[in-house]
Amino acid sequence: MFVSCDHGGPSATSDFKGFTLLMPAVSVGNVGQLAIDLVISTLDMTKVGYFYTDCLVPMVGNNPYATAEENSVELSINAEVYSLPSKKLVVLQIRSPFIKNKYRPFCQTLLSWVKSSKCARVVLLSSSHAYQRDDEQLLGTPLRYLLTPDLENAVGGLMQELNWKEMEKVAAYPGINDTEKVLHIPGGGITKRLFTE
Repeated sequence: MFVSCDHGGPSATSDFKGFTLLMPAVSVGNVGQLAIDLVISTLDMTKVGYFYTDCLVPMVGNNPYATAEENSVELSINAEVYSLPSKKLVVLQIRSPFIKNKYRPFCQTLLSWVKSSKCARVVLLSSSHAYQRDDEQLLGTPLRYLLTPDLENAVGGLMQELNWKEMEKVAAYPGINDTEKVLHIPGGGITKRLFTE
């Protein structure tokens, strides 16, 4: 559930109509989380609220984006929301792992918030174990993307123009039945669940 900051001003709202939500999957190597930190810091985004949930391990720490003595005393928690209205961008940074068996409730709460806040799209930054790549994934770039059917219709052509590679499906039962293919993202955390939901 989104909880607005008191000091956020007019941008501290739960209505992000038309915004793109950018968030990490808590996955192997913390790649998504590090990329989100870079986006927030580089774009000097404003914290507009928190994502309150009992699905994440509780944590508190110093402001990771402190640039002056005034904001160095601010505290950070496990899930915070940042916004940049000029770019129609909202970012959810997750700083702690999930509590066991709390993936599903988190995804349901997150998707409910996305719908109620009227976000136009969600971009999830994730990673997976490199040692479990198949032969096709060993060639070329290790970067892959997945698009939901609605987004495929909207931007699928752009992905092809950019020569980006779509995430390959792998055999569900290798060696036994190679015709049945499934999405396999080892170490990807909530990536597959959020994509399918």
